[in-house]
Amino acid sequence: MKVVILAGGFGTRISEESHLRPKPMIEIGGMPILWHIMKSYSTKGFNEFVICLGYKQHMIKEFFANYYIQHSDITFNFKDNNEINIHNNIAEPWKVTLVDTGLSTMTGGRIKRIKDYIGNEPFMLTYGDGVCDIDLKELVKFHKKSGKIVTITAVQPGGRFGALDIDEKDNTIRALMEKRKEDGGWVNGGYMVLNPDIFNYIEGDATVFEKEPLEAVAKKGQLIAYKHDGFWQCMDTLRDKLYLDELIESKKAPWKVWGD
Repeated sequence: MKVVILAGGFGTRISEESHLRPKPMIEIGGMPILWHIMKSYSTKGFNEFVICLGYKQHMIKEFFANYYIQHSDITFNFKDNNEINIHNNIAEPWKVTLVDTGLSTMTGGRIKRIKDYIGNEPFMLTYGDGVCDIDLKELVKFHKKSGKIVTITAVQPGGRFGALDIDEKDNTIRALMEKRKEDGGWVNGGYMVLNPDIFNYIEGDATVFEKEPLEAVAKKGQLIAYKHDGFWQCMDTLRDKLYLDELIESKKAPWKVWGD
C-alpha cells in the first residue's frame, strides 16, 4: 500500500525555521521530520511513498537525490581518474516518488494531483509534520474491516485543534467541528487510510481536503475514526520542535522504534 505525505505547505507557524527550508525538512535529532515519518512507516513494511511537494521543493528533491552518498563511507581518489569507491552504506528499502503539486495548492488539490500515481487502490495519507507510535498495520486492518471511504486517526492532544464529532457506538465521524478550547476532544491526527473513491470528492487546487471533501464523506456516513490513545505530536511551533528534539536526545522518543 502506498503512503502519500503532504509536504508542500509554507509552515508559517514555525517561520523561525520554515523561512530557510520546507517544514518537513526541519530536523529533529539531526534528521528531517519527514525522514522520521517515513522510517515509522517503513518499520511496519510500508516502503512506497508519494510525496506532495510545493514550497522550496528543490530541498526535498536534493535530500533524496543525495541520500545514498550522504549515508555511505566513500573514498574519492582524485589521482586515478576521480575514482569513487563506496565502502558501506545504509540503504533504505524505499521507492519515493516526488511530485510537484504547486506552490499555493490547497491540501485537497495536492491529493487530487497525485491521483495518477496511486491508481485504483486504497492508500495511506499523512502530513509531513507529525509523529506518533500508532500501529499502522492495525490501522489498515481497521480501515478494511470498516468498509468506509476514509479512516482518520483520532487523537486527544488538547484544545487547539479542530475537533471531530464521533458517534460512540460505531466510531463513525458525524461532522468536523470548529476548534474548541476544552481539553479531551478527539481531533484529526493525520495517519489516514483512504479508498480511491475520495478523488471524486475533490474538485481542484483550491479544495481544502479537511473541509468540503471530508465533510461530504462524513454526511454519507463514510468517514470513520481509529482512536489512538498513545503518543502523538505535531510540529507546529518552535516549542514543538524543541520538545521533539528533547525526546530524541533523552532516548525517550516513542515513535522511534528503529535502531540508530
